[in-house]
Formats: sequence, C-alpha cells, structure tokens
Amino acid sequence: MEITLSGHYGYRRIMRSVLPSIGMVLITSIYSIVDGFFVSNFAGKSGFAAVNLMFPAMMMLGSLGLMVGSGGGALVAKVKGEGYTEKANRIFTMLVRFTAQLGIVMGALFALFTPTIARWLGADEGMMQECVIYGRICMIGMPGFVLQMAFQSFYMAAERPQLGTIMSVVSGVVNIALDALFVWALHWGVAGAAVATAVAQLVGGVFPLIYFGSRRLNRGSLTMLRHTRVLWPYIGKACSNGMSEYISNIAMSVVSICYNLQLMRFLGEDGVAAYGIVMYIAFVYAAIFIGYNIAITPIIGYHYGAQDIGEQRSLFRKSIILITIIGLLMTMTAELFSSPFARLFVGYDAELTALTTKALRIYMLCFLICGISMFVSALFTALQNGVVSAVASFARSLVFELTCVWVLPAIVGIDGIWWAVNVAELLTLILCSFLVGRYAPQLVTRRNR
Repeated sequence: MEITLSGHYGYRRIMRSVLPSIGMVLITSIYSIVDGFFVSNFAGKSGFAAVNLMFPAMMMLGSLGLMVGSGGGALVAKVKGEGYTEKANRIFTMLVRFTAQLGIVMGALFALFTPTIARWLGADEGMMQECVIYGRICMIGMPGFVLQMAFQSFYMAAERPQLGTIMSVVSGVVNIALDALFVWALHWGVAGAAVATAVAQLVGGVFPLIYFGSRRLNRGSLTMLRHTRVLWPYIGKACSNGMSEYISNIAMSVVSICYNLQLMRFLGEDGVAAYGIVMYIAFVYAAIFIGYNIAITPIIGYHYGAQDIGEQRSLFRKSIILITIIGLLMTMTAELFSSPFARLFVGYDAELTALTTKALRIYMLCFLICGISMFVSALFTALQNGVVSAVASFARSLVFELTCVWVLPAIVGIDGIWWAVNVAELLTLILCSFLVGRYAPQLVTRRNR
C-alpha cells in the first residue's frame, strides 16, 4: 500500500495512513508489558515493583528521541512540502546522528548514577539491588531505544510507515522470546527482563540506520547522506518544535513517580504493583493515540508547508471525529475487561487483583477525552508552533494531573489517586479548546485569517 503526504485525505485514507504507525507504537509498548508479565509471574512482586519504579526514569531518556523525531519529522515534512527534497535529506541525516549521540551520552550518565536515581524514585533497601540491575542493563540498549523513538516519526515523513510496523513486530518478537528464555526458562529474574529489553531496543534502533543509509535497501523518500555538516539552528528548531512531546512524556514519568511515592505511602508495594498494571494497560491504550499523532503530524505539516488551509481544516475536523469514536470504544473495552487484565498479572493474589480492578475501572475513564488533548498538542507541532504545543502538554500533566495526585487523596481518600487523571483531562480539554480558537482559528472557521 503506497503512502504519500500530498493530496486530499478522506476518512478511509486517513485510517490507511495512520494504522501502520498505530501498530508500530502498540507493538513497541509491548516491551514494558512483557517484562512486567514475566517478572510478576516468575520473579515475584518485589521484582515487579522494582521494574515499575525504574521504568518512568528510563522513559524520560527514551523520550529525547521522541522529541527530536516528532519535531524533526514535522520540520522535514514541511520542507518537503515546500519542494526542497535535498534540504530535507540533510536535515534528516543531521537529526538522526544527533539523536544517536544523545542516546549514548545520556545512557552512560544514567548507568553511572543508577543507585542515586533509584533512591530518588523511592526504592527501599529490599528493592535497591533489583532496581540497579534492571536500570544498568537496560542502559546498554538506550542508544537504540532513543533512535527507535525518533524513527517512529521519520518513517511517516519518509512515506514508509509500514516499515515502522514491521520493525516493531520484529523487535517485539525478539523481546518476548528472550523474556521467555531468560526469565521463565533460565530464571534470571529482572536481569533477564533487562537483557531482553536492551537487545530488542538495539534491534529496533540499529536497523533503520542501515536501511536509510543504504541505496540498495531504501525505498522511502528520505535518505541518510554520507556527509553533511551540523546546522544547529535546525537541531534547535526540531527540539523546540518537539518539546511538547518530550514534556508530555517527561510529565508522564514525573507523574508516575509521584503516583508511586503516594502509593508507597498509603498502600506499600501492593499500591505500586497495582499502579504498574494500570500504567501497562494505559500505555497500550495511549499508544493508539500516539500512533495516530505520529502519522498525522507530518501530513498536516506537509500541507502547512504547501499553504493548503482547506486540507488542514479538513484533517483537523476528521481527526476530532475519529479520535472521539476511538476513545469511546477504548473506554468501553477497558471497563469490560478490567478484571481479566488484573488477573493476567496478579491473579495469584486476590487482594491485589481486587485493588487493581478497581483502579483500572476508575483510571481508564480518562480515555473518553484524553485523545483530543493529545491530538491538539500534536497539531501545534505540525503547525510549527512548539510553544503552544508545549503549553498544552505542560498543563495537562505537570500542572493539572500532578496537582490532582497530591490534592485529591487529601479530600476523598486513596481513590482520589485514581480519579486524579480524569479531573486533569477534563481541565486540559477546556484549555485545548481555548488554544485552538485563539492560535489556530483557521481550522475551526471557513474564514482564513
């Protein structure tokens, strides 16, 4: 199936274009879930809690790749829309090399300070050793993970989203197979889960380098050049434009850390384990919206570069309708399958299963509306307005949700932790409605301004 950025997009063409990216992100999200499943069932509750404590901090590093990829993918698509193909290739090459170097440096620093980071995250002495083992081994694959996150956006800009899906499938299969071998068969515990994740991340990050750098393999519309000088203004533009995606993921990690601190205070390891399962399911659900946004951002960015206001307006309206329908379907399935989801991970503990089921039923209501807010943030990235995009992301998590996590439990008790995300998403939806009307009025009215 051929995917191109140009031309008119109806509902069917939008869905054909975004499905490969949705599949790619969904499969990528399997990494943490597979680790959690095997560790919880074959290494115990303490190891499971250790993995959940370390995961948010590791995602903060991986999100650097998403920042460069999201902002850079939109920038490259815009330049292509303006008709400058060679310039787009130079920018693409420069951003990929910058991302790889960033992953190496940040991974090394994280490995050096892993014990300190684990203590900051709230690890007690009983969990410290497993936290350090998991964190340091995973850092071996961090350069690959950062690249993998960046290429998620570049695949669509290169008009090859199917390749992203294929690579996610390959990486996911590698991760599952190695988890089964190391954690289940060889009983390596959290160390085995970390090795499986690191290898899968390296597979997902290194292959695109080979593909886009090969004249024989590459069938996309972007090519990595052998020689190109560093142009810092473009790197700065890509990073600032993708800052909202980075803030969103950083905020998610910071909020997860705060959730864990609150839950350790009120419920101990059981609370952290329950929240870990909630996050696994929520991560899969959010991957659908993230995949949609990864695909739609370069498309809108291309038409922004081509100055096609009518197509931008059409894409905006159709996206709001599609995301609303998807959100309703996801919330319904989450409510129906909350108990089976809980039993899948902690069916061996009846009390923890009941706690997790209740948490899922409350927390997952947020998917009724959160997709719209996530799309609005991606929309402004496509329109090269990284500041407004960052405001939407910053307010969504670091202001609204973080505040609710600390305030609501004091008002309504422990259930306030699970309700925090729903209140925060409602406030964010109101803010995003204002931002679109104020900074992108051409999308909601037929009058060009």
